[in-house]
Amino acid sequence: MIPLSQTLLALFSLPSPPSPIIFKVGPIALSYHGLFIALGIAVGTWLTGRELARRGYDGALALGSLFFVVPLGIVGGRLYHVATEYHRYTRNPFPKVLEAYEGGLGIYGAIAGGFLSLLLFSWYRAISPLTFADSAAPGLALGQAIGRWGNYFNQELFGRPSDLPWAIYIAPQNRPVQFADATSFHPTFLYEAIWDVLVCLVLLWVARRFSEQLKAGDVFILYVVLYSVGRFFVETLRVDQAFLIGDSVRGNLLVSGALTLGFALLLLLRHPRSPRIRSVSG
Repeated sequence: MIPLSQTLLALFSLPSPPSPIIFKVGPIALSYHGLFIALGIAVGTWLTGRELARRGYDGALALGSLFFVVPLGIVGGRLYHVATEYHRYTRNPFPKVLEAYEGGLGIYGAIAGGFLSLLLFSWYRAISPLTFADSAAPGLALGQAIGRWGNYFNQELFGRPSDLPWAIYIAPQNRPVQFADATSFHPTFLYEAIWDVLVCLVLLWVARRFSEQLKAGDVFILYVVLYSVGRFFVETLRVDQAFLIGDSVRGNLLVSGALTLGFALLLLLRHPRSPRIRSVSG
């Protein structure tokens, strides 16, 4: 009889990912990372279109916005990465800083670039940019959840060594030097993917349940708060190379914390509580 511990391990553990390449023909290769990013963009665009239609806009605007969002999102993500990892490019800045196809996109920079593109697209199509951002927020969270699975196939963005049943095996060549003797690690990409799905569901529920009380832009602000909360805790587990503040504080940890507090405060300021009216009896 198979012990219960082994059964649970088989049910909940993540198998080691296969090759990051789906197929290769000459110099052309299709990677799982690129596939999941494309799939995340497609699903996110679909959901954005549905949210736009629910708010009375043409859902096809979501597809048209991609010509603005994707290029500026990539530029913003690359600028954030280079600015926070500049030491990697000091010796050979060009063309290395332009080789985004080899990896190196910061999610917060991509969000900032994407938001700027939404402002431009909304101005071009004469629609409310904040309403557009609210419509895009759930799809953005869901697209991020799908895109994170590309990190699984690349064996990257994992956390500290772990012996939990769902820990993931990482090949020796992909392990940090300080953890060369460890074999399994926290699958932080999975934690973030699950959190992003929950964020998407919460945003969809809030947008419907509190539609009368919400102001334009509230759903997007809530997205920043919720995503940053999850990213903060994920950053406490990750051991991949990252830009540091001081000698030990991960920069994205500080950024996530600052965005959580800053946007939560902004949301509260947009919805001040009405002062209570006290009755005075004579």
